[in-house]
Amino acid sequence: METKVTLIYDNPQDAEAFEAEYPDLLVSAGKSPGLRRMETSKVWPKEDGSPSPAYRLVDLYFADYEAASAAVITAEASGFFPRSLELATGWVRISFAGIEES
Repeated sequence: METKVTLIYDNPQDAEAFEAEYPDLLVSAGKSPGLRRMETSKVWPKEDGSPSPAYRLVDLYFADYEAASAAVITAEASGFFPRSLELATGWVRISFAGIEES
């Protein structure tokens, strides 16, 4: 089953610093072995203009759970996952999910 690894970044303490390093972070993510595609997004604020709890999302797609699990511990991915945790001064959640087609 196709698997995606989703990173949900909460609002960083310094959004400008986060955004300055974000493009390089995505370059590192793109080096993950077996990566089929990557999708990134920036979360809209709430209707009243206040920030939502999430700030940015990154979805990394792999052929299956085994490929995703293997990819995240490779040398190529070593620049992405540890740096994500450092850069996420708010918090980051990482989940692995099987993609269900409807």
